[in-house]
Amino acid sequence: MNKTVKIILVIVVIILLAFVLKYFKDSNSKDIVDYKTEIPFYTSINTKAVATGKLNPEEEIELKPQISGIVDEILVEEGDIVKKGDLIAKIRVVPNEQSLVSAKSRIASARLSFDNAKVLYNRNKTLFDKGVISIQDFENSELSFNQAKESLAQAQNDYQIIKRGSISGGSSANTNIIAQIAGTILEIPVREGDQVIQSNNFNAGTTIATIADMSFMIFEGKVDEAEVGKLEEGKEIKVILGAINDKEFPATLTFVAPKGIEENGAVQFTIKANVALDSTTNVRAGYSANAEIDIESKDSVFAIREALLQFNRITEKPFVEILKSDNKFKKEKVKLGLSDGINVEITEGLKEGDKVKVWNKASKDNDDNEDEEDNND
Repeated sequence: MNKTVKIILVIVVIILLAFVLKYFKDSNSKDIVDYKTEIPFYTSINTKAVATGKLNPEEEIELKPQISGIVDEILVEEGDIVKKGDLIAKIRVVPNEQSLVSAKSRIASARLSFDNAKVLYNRNKTLFDKGVISIQDFENSELSFNQAKESLAQAQNDYQIIKRGSISGGSSANTNIIAQIAGTILEIPVREGDQVIQSNNFNAGTTIATIADMSFMIFEGKVDEAEVGKLEEGKEIKVILGAINDKEFPATLTFVAPKGIEENGAVQFTIKANVALDSTTNVRAGYSANAEIDIESKDSVFAIREALLQFNRITEKPFVEILKSDNKFKKEKVKLGLSDGINVEITEGLKEGDKVKVWNKASKDNDDNEDEEDNND
């Protein structure tokens, strides 16, 4: 019995010894984590607001017909440069049959009145020449004759307008679509044979062509409410066009909307800026663009890379880890100033020469220690 117990004790001791040896072996084989460090530095920090938008002509108009009908002829093409007063298109009127019949009836009635007034006028003129009637009776008949003549001419003109859209068909005719400004034809949304509707108080009408002056372009974009309060009209900005190899153009901020519009849960404010273009660049309307606006800048500020910051999971306050003399890192709370997304100003918590830990992610032990220190604070 004693022999069996001794054997069991020996086996237990051997097993325990094996576990102890394995523990020390694993402990000694762990890699020592060697973190890199960086020291704070002095630099210049500029904060910028970026507005996304488009480049559009400052002056752009839509040409609409003054009379309904069918597009008979289009004399220009998209991209053509026109002068003010150039003929763009012609409209062929399709008269309403009822209106045409009514106009013919008014002509017939006016002609009867005219013929009757003419007979009376000629008769009274003969009698007046012989001294039979007074001058007042003759002038009354002459007045009636002239009024009948004018009514007949008006009825005939009304008939021509209903039938053809104009009286003479000249450059001032309603059927002629004329360029109201000098510029470039941006778009012709209709084709010959299309039916168009006149522009009036109750209908916007059919657009025949869109003309814009491409020599004066403006940037139209939107900025977030967090940045709009720092913008002022007259501020110099930069407009970047991605379609022309990210080329930059100087611009002047001319408008900041007094009212914002909520989009996707954020309030956006419209801004506009006059863009200074050079003659060597062929810019087209509708190019997407970004505007870079300098908000605030500081020179020679005490800063670190923003990637060195860590944030407490509970309080969300920033801190860094500083290497101490015993080769251990200690957490230090810091206060932040200006940031450009790469470097951040440190106003409190660090001094020159401090070695700040370059980290990838905080360990679980560090998180637990942070929480304990925050609770103690």
